[in-house]
Parts: sequence; C-alpha cells; structure tokens
Amino acid sequence: MKKIFSSLLFVVVLTTSYGQVQPDTSAHLTFKGIPIDGTLNEFVLKMKKSGFTYQGTKNGIATFYGDFASYTNCMIGTSTPISKDLVSKVVVLFPDCDTWSLLSGNYYYLKDMLTSKYGKPWDCVEKFDREPRDDKDRMYEVKLDRCKYLTSYETGKGTIQLTIAHNDVNSCFVTLAYFDKINGEIVKQQAQDEL
Repeated sequence: MKKIFSSLLFVVVLTTSYGQVQPDTSAHLTFKGIPIDGTLNEFVLKMKKSGFTYQGTKNGIATFYGDFASYTNCMIGTSTPISKDLVSKVVVLFPDCDTWSLLSGNYYYLKDMLTSKYGKPWDCVEKFDREPRDDKDRMYEVKLDRCKYLTSYETGKGTIQLTIAHNDVNSCFVTLAYFDKINGEIVKQQAQDEL
C-alpha cells in the first residue's frame, strides 16, 4: 500500500510541476527571454536562435532586424567594450515616424505596456524646450534635439529606458534600452579601474 501511495504521490507532483510555467531564474535582465549576459558571440547565437536576422558586427556592435513588441522591422543592437567582451545592454530602434501623432503614439503605447509589466516608472520626463505650435512644429523640435521624452523603469535586475530619439534631422523614432545591472556594474568597475 505504501508503494502505491508513494508512486501515486510522485506522479501527481511530477505532473503538476511539469504543467507550471518555469520562472525566470536568471539573475540578469532579459531581452525577449534571453539573459543579457555572456560574450557578444554567445549573445548573437541566442538572438539568431530566437528568430532575429543578424546583420553583422562592426566595432564591437552587433545589429539585428526583427519583430518586437508587435512592431515589424525593428533594429536591435548590442555592444561590448573592447577590453571586456561582456554584453550588458540591448537597444531597440523602432521604425521611423514622419508625424508626431505616429511617433508619440508609439511612445505612449510602449509606455503603457511597460507600466503594466513593470509598474510605475522610476523617472519620467516628457517636455519640449519651448511649446510647439502644432504637430509639424513638434517634429521639428524633435529633429533639433529640443524635445525630451524619457521614461525609466527600475527592476532588481536592471533598468529599462523608453525614449523619443532622432538621427540628425532625417528620422525620428522610439528607442527602448535594456541595461543589465550585474554586467553593467562589471563594465563600470573595469572602466573605473582604468582611470
């Protein structure tokens, strides 16, 4: 009877634990389920396996294209310091926007999703250096770097920052950056040691 009971208990425990979602056990911040950790080559392999199209590595910066957070054709980049081959951050550049309504819509949509997932932002600044007259003027202010839209979320594993950014006066887009706490501290300590 004891054998039957023990066997039955084992089967029940095994089946209930198998059906449960496994928690994120990594001590590192993750990007689409991939821990922000390891060498650049290791991270590239994991990103490829996750479905991102690898564009190449130049000057320690690996770039990819792919779908992310319901947006298509996002550019994703990660880099490592030359002296320390350790991934500590990942940056997503969402597609270019040519109107303020599209640009701010992307920003607020992502901010809403991040707030749902991570809670109240740690820091949030959303302002123009001067008050724009209309949406065309808002885009002009973004292109001239006179607009600051930045929302930061702090987690025990790192920082996530959402921003409105631009590339010269040619393009405006939303960026989302993930900074791993553990590896960020290692990279920072190495830089301080070099001073």
